[in-house]
Amino acid sequence: MLEHQLGHIESLGSLLTDLDEDIKKTDSIKWAIEALDAIPGIGRRSAERILAETGVEMEHFQNESRFSSWAGLVPECKESAGKKMSTRIRKGNKYLKATLVECARSAIRNKQSYLYSRYQRIVARRGGKRAIIAVAHTMLIAIYHMLKEKVPYCDLGLLIILHHFTSFFIKKISYRTF
Repeated sequence: MLEHQLGHIESLGSLLTDLDEDIKKTDSIKWAIEALDAIPGIGRRSAERILAETGVEMEHFQNESRFSSWAGLVPECKESAGKKMSTRIRKGNKYLKATLVECARSAIRNKQSYLYSRYQRIVARRGGKRAIIAVAHTMLIAIYHMLKEKVPYCDLGLLIILHHFTSFFIKKISYRTF
């Protein structure tokens, strides 16, 4: 029985390598996988999973908010008589959502990336789990624009955050009267 299972595993491994070779032959998918692989936290397998769920063409979605809503990475807004009820995320593509959350967890380990700084800003006031979802949402929006406009990923890095905070503190100090 064990030999049968090992043979099955080997046949699945050879099928996976055949599919990888077929993917490498297609230029649009090959470019998209390489472009998504440049995002911190997304590896080749994750890029393949994301493209398997979303596809390469983004013309199906009107804008990035519709795309993130389809994926299920936007919070629900339930409010009645000024009372906020629930802010959990919507139901969406559970495979894409799980892959992006896994990639977001990996992306925040790179301390020099924009995604890490975004995580740090949100985790201070909202908590870790919501910050992970926010980073996954940021990654999804970047993926949408990369695939729609056919541009590579450009990491903003810590410089944009440092510039934002220094200008904020300069304004704050200039308004103070001594």
